[in-house]
Amino acid sequence: MRYYVYLSTAKVDMLYGQIPPKLLKRLAVEAKVDLKVLSLAVQSPRTETSHYDRLDIVESYLEREFDVGWMTESTAWFRGDLALRIAGYGEVNQPTLMTGRDGDTVVALIGSAHHLVGYEAPPEMGRIGFSGLPSLFRLLQDTPPEWEHQFNVRSLGGRMPSRGGVAQDVLHAAEALTVPPVYCDFLARQLMRSTVTRGDGEELTIVVGTPLYVAMSDQVHEGEGA
Repeated sequence: MRYYVYLSTAKVDMLYGQIPPKLLKRLAVEAKVDLKVLSLAVQSPRTETSHYDRLDIVESYLEREFDVGWMTESTAWFRGDLALRIAGYGEVNQPTLMTGRDGDTVVALIGSAHHLVGYEAPPEMGRIGFSGLPSLFRLLQDTPPEWEHQFNVRSLGGRMPSRGGVAQDVLHAAEALTVPPVYCDFLARQLMRSTVTRGDGEELTIVVGTPLYVAMSDQVHEGEGA
């Protein structure tokens, strides 16, 4: 069982709806999911499944049909196991930013706060998507005022200082974010990959993605987030 921190039901439904019916049935059998037949005429088994059932099937499909790599590898889909600092709790119609570092790799995950578990937006509010590079760029350039206390710097007029370029700004945000980290496993779609050289000459790889899910790690990690 996974203890989810973030689950993008929008991505799960989008990908689930594209799985060919015959393969969907086979994946459902392997995942031990009981699919109901929508129509005997078209034999389309796509109803009466929970988001978690759909996620299991989508994850199996991605593993079967795509090259799912590790966060240090240059693949379209990647997994990770990382202490993530998460900003964006409290406002369901805001983005959420989850960042962490492993060696010379810095990971930044961008998504919509209403996919954070426990922050479901009411139906009348509607939903706004933030799972893309334009949203990340706007977030890094104009930080929401309610986020300021989560960083160790104060923005001027709600604006984060820019080091020039999205990759540099991602690194700056990752280093400035001071909320306590949560050690997580995740599966994400890569949006951008770039290399940044710091002022001290250290070269870092910046990986930006949008997560399908983020879940608390089952492993016990001593002294995480130091």
